Amino acid sequence: MTPKVTPLNPKLTDFVAKVEGVSLAETLASETVEALFNALDTFAVLVFPNQVLTDEQHIRFSRYFGDLELATGDYMKQDDRRLQMELNDISNLDRSGGKMDADDPKRLFSLGNMLWHSDSSFKAIPAQYSILSAKIIPTTDGDTEFADMRAAWNALDEKTQQKCLGQVARHSQLYSRGELGFTEFREDQQQAMIPVRQALVRRHPRTKNISLYLSAHAGMIEGWTVPESRIFLKRLTEHATQREFTYRHKWRVNDLVIWDNQATMHRAMGYDNKEVRDMRRTTIAGVTSSLEEMPA
Repeated sequence: MTPKVTPLNPKLTDFVAKVEGVSLAETLASETVEALFNALDTFAVLVFPNQVLTDEQHIRFSRYFGDLELATGDYMKQDDRRLQMELNDISNLDRSGGKMDADDPKRLFSLGNMLWHSDSSFKAIPAQYSILSAKIIPTTDGDTEFADMRAAWNALDEKTQQKCLGQVARHSQLYSRGELGFTEFREDQQQAMIPVRQALVRRHPRTKNISLYLSAHAGMIEGWTVPESRIFLKRLTEHATQREFTYRHKWRVNDLVIWDNQATMHRAMGYDNKEVRDMRRTTIAGVTSSLEEMPA
């Protein structure tokens, strides 16, 4: 059966769609997988309502889109994890399933998800897609916002576009967490957070669309002073996250959302830490450096 794809965003009709008529818990035909890829190419964010999945089914579905990253960027030691390594634990729960204290370092580190970012841009080969499943959600708040970096690029004036082309930014979680005043890192964590080089503008490997490549992990532009870099990156982010380029998703239990990190940014919204929020994310590993996708 061909999935039914319905645009959800009245501001940008080619950004964010709902997908119905497919059960992600089942084995998918190759034609269905190709239809989902094509929908991602068009809309960059896909919402699948009412997908009741085990962790194993979530992982199996994710593998249709490529190899999976292991969850190594979420501050937790492997022995402290409550989920298997293919799943990023986007929750306020500890290993035993109890709620973290408000001052737990793991929780404070995770607050970086509330900054506009692109998943794994702090890796030399950044992520392609992210797939997030909602298990338990707060009674209010806890939404996720997405920004269309294709539309943001197209809306820039020509002078600013020319200023962006050919630029290389350095990305690290040291930058994004440092913005929050979070500096409590072990020596091995600091070594794992050595800044990596990313294109400021990239061409999508499938669609060939051009988009800005921004993230809270970006801390400087090569050849620029740090203050000038950060002012320019901040202004680009302010431009790219204007209301006309964004969509806010209000979660329901068993929603599953896929987004293309090569064409979007996103951020989590705040919620009352007295309530449980249990979300689980797989991340599809990239295959090429963004530096190889820089427009001529």
